This record gives sequence, C-alpha cells and structure tokens, in this order.
Amino acid sequence: MFLKRPNGLSLVVLTVTFIGCPQQAMTERQITDVANVIHEKALTIDTHVDIPDTNYATKVFDPGIDNPKLKCDLVKMDKGGVDGVFLAAYVKQKERNEQGYKYAYESAITQLAVIRRLPEKMYPDRCELAKSPTDVERIAKSGKKVIMIAIENGFAIGKDVSKIEEFYNLGVRYITLSHNGHNDICDSCKPSVKLGDRESEHDGLSEFGREVVTEMNRLGVITDVSHISEKSLYDVVKVSRAPVIASHSGCRALLDHPRNLNDKQLKALAKNGGVIQIVALSGFLKPDSPQRDKSISDVEDQLDNGKIGISQFLAKMREIDAKYPPSADVGVFVDQIEHAVKVAGIDHVGIGSDFDGGGGIPGFNDHSEALNVTIELVRRGYSEDDIIKIWGGNFLRVWTEVEKVAQELQRGSENG
Repeated sequence: MFLKRPNGLSLVVLTVTFIGCPQQAMTERQITDVANVIHEKALTIDTHVDIPDTNYATKVFDPGIDNPKLKCDLVKMDKGGVDGVFLAAYVKQKERNEQGYKYAYESAITQLAVIRRLPEKMYPDRCELAKSPTDVERIAKSGKKVIMIAIENGFAIGKDVSKIEEFYNLGVRYITLSHNGHNDICDSCKPSVKLGDRESEHDGLSEFGREVVTEMNRLGVITDVSHISEKSLYDVVKVSRAPVIASHSGCRALLDHPRNLNDKQLKALAKNGGVIQIVALSGFLKPDSPQRDKSISDVEDQLDNGKIGISQFLAKMREIDAKYPPSADVGVFVDQIEHAVKVAGIDHVGIGSDFDGGGGIPGFNDHSEALNVTIELVRRGYSEDDIIKIWGGNFLRVWTEVEKVAQELQRGSENG
C-alpha cells in the first residue's frame, strides 16, 4: 500500500478507537478526528492541475505563497495535506497545418520548462519533480511536495511519434490524447465547430493513434482518456497493454455531459485496470444555473478564440463564482466518487480536481480544503484502506503497472 508515512503509535491508537463504530453513531468531532488520521497517513495525489500561463513560477504567479490567484500552491497544499500534484501543460487545439503543429509543439516545450522551474529553480527546498512512483513515495516522506508533469492534448505530438520520447525525457508521465476538437490521434468527445470538425473523423482511435498508444506503453507514459470520444476510449483500452486513466472526468449517469464517462466506459476502464479521477468542476457534477452556464460558455468562447489567456480566464471565473455560485459542493463531488466505486469498483477511482483550469466547488474549492473530501468519505462509511486508495493508491498502482509493462516491452525489444 502506498503510504506517506508508516503507522505511528498515536495514529494506531486513534484509529482503533473508532474501528467498528457505526458512522451514524459517530459525532462530527469523531468523524473529523478519524479523517485527520487517515488523511495524514494517505499519500494524497491530485492528478490534474493546470498552470495559468508562462508567468507561472515567477513573482507574477508565485506558487510559494498563499496566492489568491491560484487554487493550487505550495501553501494550500501544505494546509490541506496534499502531497503531490500533476501540473498539466495545456495545449489548445488549433488547425492541423504547419503553423498549428509548430504552435502545439512549442507551447508544450515552453510550458514544460515553466513547470520544471518550480521544483528545480524557484523552490527546490520545498518541492521536487517525481518521474516514478518510487520518487513520489521518497519525496513525500521527505516532507517536500511532489510535482509531476502531464501534457493535456496529444496535439502537441503532431504527427511525429518520436516527440513522445522527447516529452518523456523532459519529465512527462501522462498525456491526455485530445482536448476540445479532434486531432490526428483520436476523436474528441467535443468536436470543434470552429475547426470544422465532423461528429467523428477517425471513428475512434486513428492508425496513428494506435502507434501513439503503443509508443506510450513502451516508454512508460500513462495514457489519459479524459476528453476523448466514447469510441476512442474503447479503442484505447483494446490497444493499450497497460492500464489507462481518465485524469479529470465525471460520471454521466449522474450528469449527462459529453466530458463524463457512462457506466459502460467505467466498466471498460475497470477491466483495463485503469482509474477514473473524479473532477471537482461543478458543470460536470450537477446542473448549474442557466446564468452561470451562459457566463462560463461566453468566457470559454473568449479563451478558445484567443481573446483572453488562461490567467484572464481564471480571473473571470472567480467573478462568475462570486456572482453565480456553483451548484455542486463537496457532497455532490463524493456522490460522483460513490457512483464510480459502485460501477467500477474501489480499486478504480481517484481524484483529479482541475484546479486552476475551472475546477473548484464549495467545500473543495482549493487544496487547503482537501481534508473535507476525506471527512465526507469517512462520514459515508469508507474504510481507511478505501480512502487511501482513492486519494492516491489507485493511481500509483496504475503508474507502477505502466512502468512494469514498459520494462517488459523494452526487454522484449532488446531480446528480439
């Protein structure tokens, strides 16, 4: 089991005090006490956090202070007991031409350097880059925060599969195959009208996409199926030799949104050995007010059309949150976790907030409030082992298996 720290005597005594105690008989103080113990013991990982722009890890967007512009920073992580985060280099989908491919690659390379600036140059005494599950455990036990790197949108690969290894060497450990709009790898769950997308272009995963997944398996890069179409997901789990993740998604049975996975997809993910990381973005969890939906849609259109950047988008989202609060809260968030557990099983569910990319709900609006998720899970009767799996154990198990598959494939290639 992946733990931040070994069982200490004081933790054991407190946990044993309440073992077998029916949740309905526990006081709120007892629930909180048990949650604190479990949260301290668990290795807590958030698999999807965006960076606002290339000023990240500078004085403009300083993640080393309790920054009101950020929902994820080192101070909030420490306050909320969050051990590690995947910071995502988001690449906007553009036209697939020479100019578009050049933009995508350069955008990814620039953002990877920006993310690495945080642990390597700005705060090396407070956080460290992890490139393996072993690194994650070592860094967390040292007391530093764990920084991991992802690319959101395989458009960054363009049509050149060799770029995956270049990204891997720069620390990337998962790639979201698409974003809003089809690319050369697969169909997206949200075709881009602006880019002239048909409902389906590849009927799922393209032939090039199969090469991409195969190469990711060989290198040990986790395949992320958030944002891809339903057929694309089924194709991925057929092709992939390793488990995959949905780094920040919800359950369509609870809210019919194209970004959410239906029960058939959840079962396919579980059969593959993968994990759905439940997202803390209200619009994917519970219907919001028409006013909020319209306001967010307008801001997203401005972002997609290049009229505003991510940092301006985040500022406008804070204004929208204040004027039209999200409908979902931490209880609704855990409802989504419960549904995924019911359908896929306890070994296939995790947490990916999408903080600083639109995520954040009352009760879990930034990383300082992460304990509230654990409190709600304890209140509903989840065991210590279950909560440890949800908060990071399941994801780290997938990552470990991905590495194992990569090692086997590389040995096979050498022997062949």
